[in-house]
Amino acid sequence: MTILPSFQPGLHAIVVGATGGIGAAFAALLEQDGAQITRWSRSGGVDLTDPASIEAAAAALTIAPDLVFIATGVLHGNALAPEKANSQLSADALATAFAINTIGPALVARALLPLMPKGRKTVLAALSARVGSISDNRLGGWHSYRASKAALNQLIHTMAIEQARRNPDQVLLALHPGTVDSGLSKPFQKGVKTLFTPEESARHLLRVIDTATPAQSGLLLDWQGEVIPF
Repeated sequence: MTILPSFQPGLHAIVVGATGGIGAAFAALLEQDGAQITRWSRSGGVDLTDPASIEAAAAALTIAPDLVFIATGVLHGNALAPEKANSQLSADALATAFAINTIGPALVARALLPLMPKGRKTVLAALSARVGSISDNRLGGWHSYRASKAALNQLIHTMAIEQARRNPDQVLLALHPGTVDSGLSKPFQKGVKTLFTPEESARHLLRVIDTATPAQSGLLLDWQGEVIPF
């Protein structure tokens, strides 16, 4: 049985961030299932901070994508670290977080949404995070990451409203994958009750994508398919 039975046969998926933990596992599972996979990554020439590279990659496609999975994100690295106090806010950190976590995925969506087929289920899903929920924020901290993911959630929701008119069978989702054993979460795994492998997380997210309907388009869902309030 196919891993995504709600999609038509001959699935073509674009995985953005296909060299990262979740992206690589997601692409591998779909490929093993017989799907055609187009992998986008910075090492492969698609840089989310370079709009021209996104447009060029989209223009080079010869087959329309049924599924777009954006698995990119940054929390730390290259002098970037989650803030623990208001005094640690910096313009550079905010700009980096928004460039990769928010603007890049939005530009991917801008380039690919018009190419996705009509008249059947298609999905564009982007990795978000529970900490991007404003109503769920009770601890503070992680200002840049929280804000960039909250902005991503807003963009997904806003684009979904327009796409409901343009392509009624399409679903746009922001997805919280849980805590995954990856480079992004490695410094912050202490005390985590449930730590998924990338493959476990990818399987959960594929299940959520498969069961998602247009009525859920624009929502932030966790790895179990439960709605996380914005």
